[in-house]
Amino acid sequence: MNIAEFKSLMRQKEAELYRDMPWRQQTDPYYVLVSELMLQQTQVSRVIPKFNAFIEAFPTVEHLSKASLGDVLRLWSGLGYNRRAKFLHEAAKKIMGKHDGTFPHSYNDILALPGVGQSTAGAIMAYAFNQPIVFIETNVRTVYFYHFFDGNEKISDKEIQDILEQTIDKEHPREFYWALMDYGTWLKKHGQGRLSKSKHYKKQAPLKGSVREVRGQILKLLGDGPVDIQQLESRYADDERLEAALSGLTKDGLVETAGAMLHLTK
Repeated sequence: MNIAEFKSLMRQKEAELYRDMPWRQQTDPYYVLVSELMLQQTQVSRVIPKFNAFIEAFPTVEHLSKASLGDVLRLWSGLGYNRRAKFLHEAAKKIMGKHDGTFPHSYNDILALPGVGQSTAGAIMAYAFNQPIVFIETNVRTVYFYHFFDGNEKISDKEIQDILEQTIDKEHPREFYWALMDYGTWLKKHGQGRLSKSKHYKKQAPLKGSVREVRGQILKLLGDGPVDIQQLESRYADDERLEAALSGLTKDGLVETAGAMLHLTK
């Protein structure tokens, strides 16, 4: 497929596959930040109700910055990878402090926010500010693998970037990336994911039996209030993952101890 054909195809897919999502209804950069962090390694169907509840509780950056981390973690419960919630909380505080409550408009300032990498910064620039920034994530890879790298293996993001720079709709980057996201999802549902072709592909370890599983269980317990550490140790008496889970949660600043009790960080 040549460049012109691909551009035409993406305009077609934009009309055919558009999915209405709450973070697309408003292009508030705060909404985009929340949705992008929630969507990391998490399906859209699971994110939508969590996003709606989160925005209802913390409708603005200021509301989020003033909340306790414990309250943020309670609302985040069920999404997994809870460090994302902590990063989001820290990002809100940084926006209120360093940027006087105004969401930064420059790529470098956005990239400097806690938990924000190049893909997330690019998404915010494109979706919130309609800037033709080139960024690569799972659905972008899926679409470009399918149309430009058939039969190839170990494809680098740099190779995709070279073509993306030629094909991006510079006048309507927001809609272009929405189309890429929706088309990529459609391709994966129809067995055309091909993510193993990426040079950067790493298969996600299963949750069952992992330390991450215990971390999530502990945070869920603490969502109902402090837990006696001895009772927690008894509950996981035969589970060697407990020590690593508690150590990691403490190191990440998600839990604290007060005497004999364990609680979410305030």
